[in-house]
Order: sequence, then C-alpha cells, then structure tokens
Amino acid sequence: MGLTKQYLRYVSSAVFGVIGNQKANIAFVTLRGGEKGRYVAVGACEHVFIWDVRKAEKVLILEGKKHEVTYLCPSPDGVHIAVGYEDGGVRIFSLLNGESNISFSGHKSAVSVIKYDALGARLVTGSRDTDVIVWDIINECGLYRLKGHKDAITQILFLESKNLLITSSKDSFVKWWDLDTQHCFKTMVGHRTEVWGMVLLNQESRLITGSADSELRAWDIQYIEEGKEVGEPQEKKVRTLLENEEEDEEGLDEEPEERILSCKKAGSVLREARDRVVSLVTDAKAKVLACHGLDATFEVFTVLSEEEVQKKMDKKLKKAKKKTKCVNLCFEISMDCLLVPNGEMKVALLLQNNTVETYTLKTSEKNPTGTKTSRLTLSGHRTDVRTLAFSSDNIAILSASGETVKVWNRSTLQVIRTMGCEYALCSLFVPGDRQIILGTKSGKIQIFDLASGSLLETTDAHVGALWSMCLAPDQRGIVTGGADKTVKFWDFELIKDQDSGKNKRLTVKHTRTLQLDEDVLCVRYSPDQRLLAVSLLDCTVKIFYTDTLKFFLSLYGHKLPVLCLDISHVSALTHPASHSGVWRNYAQMLFVGFCACSAGHVMFLQFVPKTHLFFTAGKDRKIKQWDADKFEHIQTLEGHHREVWCLAISPNGDHIVSSSHDKSLRLWERTREPIILEEEKEMEREAEFEESLAKGDEPVVPGEAKGEAEPAGKKTIETVKAAEQIMEAIELYREESEKLEEHRAACKAVGKELPPPKMNPILVAFGNISVSILILSSVFLFSELEVSLLVLPFPYVPDLLKLFNGYVQQGLEVELVCRCLFFLLRVHFGQISSNQMLLSVIDELRTNTISKVREIRDVLGFNSAGLQFLQREIESKEDVMFFADATDRFEEKKRKRRKRERAVLTVT
Repeated sequence: MGLTKQYLRYVSSAVFGVIGNQKANIAFVTLRGGEKGRYVAVGACEHVFIWDVRKAEKVLILEGKKHEVTYLCPSPDGVHIAVGYEDGGVRIFSLLNGESNISFSGHKSAVSVIKYDALGARLVTGSRDTDVIVWDIINECGLYRLKGHKDAITQILFLESKNLLITSSKDSFVKWWDLDTQHCFKTMVGHRTEVWGMVLLNQESRLITGSADSELRAWDIQYIEEGKEVGEPQEKKVRTLLENEEEDEEGLDEEPEERILSCKKAGSVLREARDRVVSLVTDAKAKVLACHGLDATFEVFTVLSEEEVQKKMDKKLKKAKKKTKCVNLCFEISMDCLLVPNGEMKVALLLQNNTVETYTLKTSEKNPTGTKTSRLTLSGHRTDVRTLAFSSDNIAILSASGETVKVWNRSTLQVIRTMGCEYALCSLFVPGDRQIILGTKSGKIQIFDLASGSLLETTDAHVGALWSMCLAPDQRGIVTGGADKTVKFWDFELIKDQDSGKNKRLTVKHTRTLQLDEDVLCVRYSPDQRLLAVSLLDCTVKIFYTDTLKFFLSLYGHKLPVLCLDISHVSALTHPASHSGVWRNYAQMLFVGFCACSAGHVMFLQFVPKTHLFFTAGKDRKIKQWDADKFEHIQTLEGHHREVWCLAISPNGDHIVSSSHDKSLRLWERTREPIILEEEKEMEREAEFEESLAKGDEPVVPGEAKGEAEPAGKKTIETVKAAEQIMEAIELYREESEKLEEHRAACKAVGKELPPPKMNPILVAFGNISVSILILSSVFLFSELEVSLLVLPFPYVPDLLKLFNGYVQQGLEVELVCRCLFFLLRVHFGQISSNQMLLSVIDELRTNTISKVREIRDVLGFNSAGLQFLQREIESKEDVMFFADATDRFEEKKRKRRKRERAVLTVT
C-alpha cells in the first residue's frame, strides 16, 4: 500500500423510477411532425422526460444540470420547449435533438409560469420572487422586468392584438401591463383570495379566472375606442400611466377614467368542486375549457359562440354549457388538453402518485363522457421506495414500496418484474437470485419467485412491523427483528405442496426466538456469524452471541433510537488471534457503523463490501462516503431533491442505488478517478459559500426586501452593540452641534467672541478630538460594519450622510466612507430620495466623492508606475529578479520529502 490511501470517485449514472415530477406541469408536445396528442412532456427531477403515451415508453430525455424542473411550456411551432427551474433559471431545448443552446437567468427563486407569444419570439416568465420578466429569444437577452405583485406569479397571458400582458398572483390581484411602456395600467381587485389560474376566450374578449373558492369568474374585456386616443401626445400618455392609482377593494377598478380597456365582471360559473382551482386550461382555439381542483373532480366546459348562446336562450335552456365529470382521478396535480380536428378532446393528467393518464372526450356529443386511453405506471412506484437490494451477480436491482415490488435490469434500467405486495420495509435476494424475500409493515414475510413473478408464500413473522432483515453469512437462513420486541431466526427449506406440483418451492422455517425489552429496529450479523447486533428503541445497540444468544455487551450514547447499523468486513481488522482484541475491534467497527445515525437524521448506512468505507443517506438529501479507519469524510453525492430513504451497494462495490421521497431511483457508478481529500474539502467549502450567496445567507443584501429581512434575523450581540455605539456617537454629535449653534448665536448677540463651550468628557478622554474624528476612528472599524448599519434606524442616517460629506472633503478614509455611503444609499434609497432636506447633501456628496476618488486613483496609478520603474532599474543593474517566485522551489522540496518518506516506508 502506498503512502496515502486511494479513494475512487462515485458519479451519477442514471435517474429512473420517476414518471413525472410533482412540482412541474404536464404538456402535450409534437415530435418530428408526429401525431398530435401522442407525446407528453413532464418534469423528472432535474430532467424532462418525453413519453409516448401509446407505447408507454420514454422517447427523449432533456437533461438538466442540478436544480429541479418547475414549469414546462412548448413553443407555438412545436420545435422547442422552455423549461423553468427551481433556482430561477430558464433553458430552451430543441425537441429535434434534445440540446439546449439558450438559457436565461434573472429570477431569484423558482419559475412558476412561462408563456410564449404568438410568434414564439418573446418569452415571459413569472416566479415566486413576484417578478415578471420579458425575454427576447432571438437576441437571447432580457427586455425588461415588471414589478408590482406582492406574491408568487400564478399565470401569464398575452393579448396579442394590443401588445398587452395579463398576470395573476397569489396576492389576489390581476394586473394588466402595457408592453410598449412597460407599466401596469390596470389592477383588478375583485378577488378575495389567491388567483390560481386564468384563460382568455372569445377572441380575447372574455377573461375567466379561478381562485381559492368554487366560483369561476367571467370578465368582459372592452377596448376603448382608438379615436379617443388619437391626437394625445405620447408624453401625456406616459405621464398618465405613471400616476398613482387609488384602488378600492370593494369594487372593480373604480377609476375615474378607463385607460386602454375596461374589464367588467360579466358573471360567474359554479364548479362542482369546493376547493381551489389547480389548473385552468383551454385548447389552442379556446373552444374547450378544462378545470380541476384538489379533489377527484375534473370538469370540462364547451365554450359557445354568440349564435349558439342565442339558440340556447331561445330554447329556454338554463345552462349554456356542457360539462363532464371524471371521477376516480385521485391525486391529480396537473393537466393539459388538446382539441383535434374531429372534435375530440385529448386530456393528459399528471397525478401525485407518479402516474400519467390520458383521456379522450367527444365534445360534440350531447352527454359526453371521458374515456381513459392510456396509463403510464410500469416505469415507477406509486409510493416512496423504502427498501432496495442488489442481486449477487450485480445485474438486478430490487425496489419495493407500499404497493409493489419491482426488479430492474441495472444495465438497461428496464423493469423485469412487477409484483403486488404489502407495504415493504426490508428486502433481500435469496442465494441464487431466483427468489426474493420482503418484510412488511404488517409483520409478514413474503417470498416471490422471479421466474413466474408470483407470490410463493406469506408467513406471519411478527406482531407489528417487521423493521429489519439480514441474510446469514452461511446463506442458510435469515434473521428478522420487529416491533413485537423479538428477534427471530429462520432457515431456508425446500418443500412440496399442491401449488408447486412436482417441483419444490422455497419456504422459511422458524427455529429460534430472542425476546427483548424494547422494539427491534435493526439486526445485523457479523461477517463470521459469531455475533448479532440489535438496535433497540431505547437508543442502545446490544450485541449477542449467535450460537447461545447470550448477551455480550451494550453500546449506548445516542440521544435518539438507532435506525440502521452495519458491520464491516473483518479481514482487515488487527489482532485476529486474540478473542478480546477481536471483540474490541468488533465493537469499534460497530460503533463506527452507526455513530453517524444520530447526527442529521441518517436514514440508512451500509459498508462497501470487503472495505472499511461506508455510505450514509439522510434527510439532508445527500449521500456521503466515510472512511471508518480515519473517521474522515471522503465525498458527498448530491442529486436527490427530497429525503433519501435507503440505498444499496452492489457486491463488487462498483454501483450504488438510492431511493428518495422525490419518487426517483438514482444509480451511482464508481469511476477510476482518484479523490484528493484536500481538494475535495476545498471544493465543498466553495460550493457551500456559493450556495449561501445564492440563498441570501451573506451578512448583507442591500436594497432588497429579502436581504433586509434575513440579516434582521441574524442579529448577534456584537452587531447590536455596534449599532448602539454608532447611535450613541451620533447623539453626541448632535449635542456638540447644538452647543456650537448656541455658542455662535451668543457671540452674534453680544458682538464679540466668547470662550468656547466646555468639551464633553468623552472627547477629553480621547485626547480632545472632535466628534467626527471619534466616530471615524472608533465606530467605523467593526468587522460586521454593514450589518450594524443595517440595524441602524433611519433617523440617524441623515446625520451620517452629513458626516460622510465632511470626511470626503478632508480626504479621511475615503474608501471606507464610500463603502458605507453606497450601502446606505442602496438600503434606504426610497426614503433618502423622497426627503427634500437631503437633496443638497446628496448633491454635495456626489461632487466631492467623484473628485476625491479620481484623486486617489491618480495617486495609485502614479505610485504603481514609479514602483514598476524602480523594479526595472534594479533588475537591470543587479542582473537578478527583484521578485522571485518561491512556488517552484517549494514544490521541489515537497517532492524530495515525499521521496524520502516513501523510501523509508519501503525499507521498514
């Protein structure tokens, strides 16, 4: 073995088991001029999957980078699809080759809605950060940002004929924007709750909105005659749009003058559902309106023309709508609809249980009913996968959830077998890989045959949940632990019965029982089968002799129950001849195996076979590798977007499979790339720092509402004391200023110079300095100065600005003063700009700051040029380099030292 231990890097190989992501919507797409309504796009963690609903197979994968997909929007020509992500980024993919050449980044949080204009040249995105951004796709740049909403954006609509934009938000408002002036000219306040969806009907003359109640509201849009606008100068129009609008929440846009258009409530339609609207969509020609909420009701409305409405009214029909309710659509979260030329409507539904369903509906029928045409379920589980296992040949992967157990081919990631089961908690392959065994939440052992895909036997093993199962090292049986406070031992047997016919089938025979005082959470054999480790609900791990079931020792120290443990391979342990040494080392390795479980909600742990390296998975969405010999963290595998429930390592250690609450299974592969721990730690620190900056965890984010709120929650004793010290110094400055003003007034009154007023004792203690110098020397030297300034109340800011002006004029700490000045301007821009008394101060600061900064820049440039000149002169005279780079010599010494150490190690 060399001087340093070599670790190999694991990388993400594939994502499978997920059909559709719960965070993103579903959308019909067209591939290479194919049949409309055949392909659907869904978000799958950070990727986008294109499914062929007819063949129930995946035809295209649009690979993302890191963040989860939150919204999908196909382009009008059907060639591209825009994808929004959790971090606020937007990427445009080509549906022809799956590549992305255009990306936008402008939002601070997840993208909640995306819309193309009719030509596909502009893209509008809304986010949870309350902003709306208009992008130019052709030039690949942003056009403008629209601010005004107070909560997440829920829907965006284009009014193509007038170049207008409509946005809805969770703040209960619907805003109308003039894209020519980039300004909001109208705000609808007729909703009392969040507006979750809206659509345009009747050639953009009617708006339908859905909120948190059971009512769909209809609004008539009437454009103001252009003749009224003719002759008005553009300046007057812009000035009018910039006026502050007073909104009355009791009425709808009760403004003295309508601008551009008027939007009046025309009526409402009551839905069958009583909860909020989740999706409100129409087909491309707005002939059909589809709506659904949080329950299992799916409603479809046919939009009638004025002639059809008149016919209905003539026939004295009370309802001018056709409606279909599709029951048994439980857990529905997203939908999209498409109207084909023959009058048939196709609906695609993305359900919360990792399922995609498609329906067809004949809208021309008098009483239309929905018909289910396809259902995508084979490629994933309906509930979270709670147990995983590898076959002995490293080829097959077992995954079991609350309703099914699936066996996957590791190479192709295709499902080999799907079998119904009870809620599975643990699993394993029987030696020979022909059968699998599951332990269920009801305490049963279920044995399945992989060749026939049938359930061979169900055995009542425990009263309560069967939490853990372990294969004996001699491969002759298993041991199980359950909530009934028992550990049971089982042997494999081959028996004949009526169901098996001439062939024998596998069964398990109960042989021994170990009774304990607490619920059993996990059981593990030692590799030589001499010891059995059992974790209990009382936060201890007890070790027993396997042959006699006598108690050996107890490992304690955890504050919470140990959910998982593992024992490493014993061949690498020292002192094999001494029994006490072996047991002591066993205890050490057992402790290493589960010590990490008490920190950070570790859900699963497993050693890499025949090594002292182990992996942990937890609720922090990460998988981490550790060295049990050195107690050192090796690497972190990131990719899951929810809690990681379990993992399994292949017998050869080359592959890892993990399951998560995001419904995905991820395959990790061991590469030949070595890991240098120092570089890995440095990269992790940089990644944590960048992540903290992206989340706004830095001490100050000036000028942002979020940045002003976060540091306020991070006040420390030091920052509060610093702010109080600044306020005390400013109060002293005000007192001294008042004294000077009174002294000047008294001198003017008597007509002669009077003795100066008595100096404050604090200033005398600092050497008879002025207040301004005291503030500069003792206050503005804190390590968290900007956080202290952020805590400082605004009434003290005008005095600081006046002091800053004096400092800049005198040339005192110009760089520090400019830093504080610019920070205060960004944070309190609105209050400073609206204060007429500060205009003269700001104007003087602008003039003085520019001139002083230019002087300092000129001095620095002159000094730099002089030093460079002196360097060249000395080098030419002395014929040596003035500044020597010591890096090469340091690396050479380091190589020689390593060579000597390697030689010594070889000799020993």
